[in-house]
Parts: sequence; structure tokens; C-alpha cells
Amino acid sequence: MKLRIIYMGTPDFAVPSLEILIENGFDVAAVVTAPDKPAGRGLKIQYSAVKEAALKHNIPVLQPEKLKDERFIEELISYNANLFIVVAFRMLPEIIWQMPSIGTFNLHGSLLPKYQGAAPINWAIINGETETGCTTFFLKHQIDTGDIILQDKTPILPDDTFETVYNKLKVLGADLVLKTVRMIESETYTSTPQKGQAIHAPKIYKETGAIDWNNSCIAINNLIRGLNPFPSAWFVHAEKTYKVFKAIPEVTQTNAAIGSIKSDNKTGIKVACADGWLSLIEIQAEGKKRMSVQDFLKGNKI
Repeated sequence: MKLRIIYMGTPDFAVPSLEILIENGFDVAAVVTAPDKPAGRGLKIQYSAVKEAALKHNIPVLQPEKLKDERFIEELISYNANLFIVVAFRMLPEIIWQMPSIGTFNLHGSLLPKYQGAAPINWAIINGETETGCTTFFLKHQIDTGDIILQDKTPILPDDTFETVYNKLKVLGADLVLKTVRMIESETYTSTPQKGQAIHAPKIYKETGAIDWNNSCIAINNLIRGLNPFPSAWFVHAEKTYKVFKAIPEVTQTNAAIGSIKSDNKTGIKVACADGWLSLIEIQAEGKKRMSVQDFLKGNKI
């Protein structure tokens, strides 16, 4: 089957999947991405990562403010694409995802039905999962609930953070998108309804990162890992906010009050948790840069 594709995505997570389709000779007729936005101190107009990649390959770029805009829909129709691919983009209205004759498939950064929603990578780590992966599935009305085409897994290692898992899944996801498109092209694909208990992965907010020292040191460490580098886990001590990027849990009996801090003000900082101590390794004090605890203690006390 001859494929004519419209690709929809915005951040760098979506770039490898676009690149791998182009490298393998697939007809990407156009790219849909977010409108340009001013960014940085000078508010210079910044293109999305996907737009940058599309322009490099001379692929037309569509940037609608509203996805139901009639002119945008007419332009989509004019490309006569029979497959839409969505990677890290906005929720599509039905008029768009039902448009191509084959359908619209999405790449999602989890093993669906686990972690349906906006922040699957974060929540998989926060919840202490030891593996995750990517799923390709056809879109339908309810978000992230469509029939699964393919999945692939990767371990979440003890030292993995959101950033490291995100980078793994960018690559894994691109390979999965290519496999999916090849199966659709050869008409050998199948799609299967999702089975098992769905787990929701809601949007992450600053408040998500507030550390509760009443939790276990393992759970707190998972929160730190799952929010590193952004928006980060944090706590308040002596009316100052401290972000935590790396820590080491020490499960042990202690009589220390939960949330109390132990430090020699030279080499280390520990905080008492429900079942032991959390040794802070990398932090960012309010008004300062991110740094190792040892560097922080060279000129500061806690």
C-alpha cells in the first residue's frame, strides 16, 4: 500500500520518529506543529524542534492556532494523506483524526493501558516501576485508549531519571514508529483492544514535587528521579526552598524526628524519612545554581 503521511508533533521527543521516516523514504507530505513562540530574554521567536527538522528536509509546515479552523482543515484535506502520525502533540478533534482513510496512530511513552495521560514517563518512575516502553495505537474518542498496534519495552534502572528515560524512549519510539509504518504499508498489521488495569498519568505541576518526609525514603527518591530535571522535587527549610536532583536512600531504624536534617556542614546533608534517611547528593538552593551538596557546603550552611 502506498502511504502518504502527515506527521504531527512539537518537542524534541518527536524528532527521531520524523527523521527515521524520512531516512527510510516514506512520503511525509506535511508536518503539523505548534505555532512559533517568543522565548528567552530577548523574546526571540523560536521554532519547535519538529519544525526545525521539517524545514531541514524541505517539508511543508502547518502551524494552526486552532485545530478546528476551517482553513487548516481544508489545507489538511488538500494533501490527500491516507495516514496521520501523532507524536507528542495536542489532543486532536475527531474531524481530524478520522480524516485519513487508514487512520491516525499515536506514539505514547508507556506500556498502555498503564500510564494513560500527559506525563507517563514521570509517573512510571515516581511509582517505582522497573520497566516502561512505548506503544503505537490508533486514536479514538477517549484519550490514550485506542487499539494497540505495537509495543516495545525498556528497563528503568535504579539511577534513571525522567531525563534519561525520556532520551531512551525517543530512540525506542522512533524504531517502533518505523516498524508500525512498515506493517501498515505491507498490510500486515493488526490492532488489539487494550487489556488490563489502566493507570492514569496526570499532568505534572510544581506542587507535585513537594517532598513529604513522612513517606519512605525509596518513595521520596523515586519522586526526585521522576521529576529530574523539571519541575524537580523540593522542600522548604528555614523559609528557603531547596530543589533536589539526586539523593541516596538509606533504609534504617532511626529515632530522629521525621523531616529533621543532619549535616556536618562540610561533606553531606541527610534528612530523616519514615523508614530511614535520605542523603542529598545534588541540590539547588533558592537563588543559587544547581550543584553538588559538597560544593554547596563549601560556602553555605543548612
